[in-house]
This record gives sequence, C-alpha cells and structure tokens, in this order.
Amino acid sequence: MKPEARGAVEMTLAMAISGTVGWFVIMSGQAPQAVVFWRCLFGAMAMLVACLALGIFQRSRMDAVQFLLVCLGGVALMLNWVLLFSAYGHSSIAIATVVYHIQPFMLVGLGVVLFAERLSAAKVGWLLLAFAGLVLIVAAKNSGQTAGTDYLVGVCLALASAFFYAVAAAITKRLKTLPAHLIVLIQLTVGVLLLAPFLDFSATDMVGETWSYLVIIGVVHTGIMSTLLYSAIQKIPTALVGALSYIYPIVAILVDWITFGHPLGLLQMAGATAILLAAAGMNFGWTLTRSKRQEAV
Repeated sequence: MKPEARGAVEMTLAMAISGTVGWFVIMSGQAPQAVVFWRCLFGAMAMLVACLALGIFQRSRMDAVQFLLVCLGGVALMLNWVLLFSAYGHSSIAIATVVYHIQPFMLVGLGVVLFAERLSAAKVGWLLLAFAGLVLIVAAKNSGQTAGTDYLVGVCLALASAFFYAVAAAITKRLKTLPAHLIVLIQLTVGVLLLAPFLDFSATDMVGETWSYLVIIGVVHTGIMSTLLYSAIQKIPTALVGALSYIYPIVAILVDWITFGHPLGLLQMAGATAILLAAAGMNFGWTLTRSKRQEAV
C-alpha cells in the first residue's frame, strides 16, 4: 500500500475511534474526572511504550521553557477532556461533539490575540455561520428536540472544552521541534498528577466491566488513536487531514443515535450542519465570495 493511501486509512481509523469515545465514557459509569484520570494513566503507559520503541528519549532535547509549555498544554488538555465528558450527560454525545467543533474559531481568536494573526473577511463570515448554528442548537432547548438534563449547561461545557482544546493546540504550535509522542506522554502524566488528589480510590466501585471501558479509553482512544493520527499526518496532505477529521462528529452522532436513541431534531440538525460547514470552510480556507479575478473572467 502506498504511503498516502496508508495514511488515509490510519486517519479514518483514528477519527472513527474518536467518535466512539463518548459511548465508552457513558458506559463506564464513572465521574468525568475519574474517567480522565484513568485515560491519562493508561494512555501515558501506552505512549511510554511508543516512545521507548521509537527511541524518542535518546534523540530528543527539551529546554525549561519548552517543558513548561508542554505542562501548560497538559493542563489545558486535561480540562478539555473533563469538560467534554461532563457535557455528555447534560446534553448528549452528539450535541456536545458538534458544539466542541467550534474549536477552530477559538483557535483563530487565540491566534489573533497571541500571535497577531490576521482575521480575514472569509474567516469572519465562517465565524458568523458557526455562531448561527450554535444559536439554532440552543434554540432547540425550547422545541422538544433535546436529550439529557440541563441542556444549556451541556452546550456551555462543550464550548468551554473547545476553548481549552484551542489553548492546548495554540501551545503545541510553539513546540514544532519536539516529537508529538513525547508531548502527549508529558501532557498525560501532568493529567495524572493533577487529578490524582481529587479521586477517592478507596470509595471507587470498579467492576471488571468498568475497568475494560477505562482501559480501552486509555489505550485505544488515547494511545493507539494518537499514534494513528500522528502517523497519518506525516503521510497525507493537510487538506485530506481536514476532510477526514469530520468522520469524528459523524460517527459520534450515529453512535449517540443508535446506542442511546438520541437522534438530532430539525433545529439541531440545521445547527450541526452550519457549525461543521463553517469549520470545514475555516480549515480548507474556502471563501464566501468569488475572487475579483474570477469575477472579471
């Protein structure tokens, strides 16, 4: 198989795996912070094996500033997961995942504030479309199309999760010289250290089935998924990475519908379409109007 074709398969698998994480989180029956702790612990173990196998420790150098940035990114990543997993129970897996895909716009906003990046008219247009989609999803609260308790709380938690993901991504942009596997390993270790004091291990009621879900979340949804994702990014064009990334929300919507009986209502479907279309436009650099050169032809 050619490298690009293999990369496309790896990216598809990575996104399909990501789309199922909500089901495992709900089925584990554990509090979000407990799920994230075990995800970080088992994921860190998997990434440690990967780093040792790839010889990353022998060929990587990290200064104090880089280490501090990686740790800050780990805090943001941990908060991102805790907030997203909390959102599942308040709204639904599908709605939380779709709202979570507001993240490209938050990353753009951070780029403007932190890196003085330009905000083009096209980006503003896509931002407005995404906001319109968010309004439709919020409006669904009063239309009988919602699933879960405290629907608006779930939407707000997903938005907060997207913000912290954007923070983690913005920090990672400044760490291009470090291997991705090493960054993830350190960030997961930070998550373990931060969350451990908040867990009452003696009161944790964990049956064998629960452990299975948590191990799968840590090893498959974190370790294996990250390895597939990073491997794919090295083989396929950025545009294809962006296109295949939308497998994630589509799988999440289908999983929520099939396993928990939470189909999207009309307003939610319209809002989800607007948000995902806007995110695609942002990622691919689509313009909302024809260029002057095209108009002149």
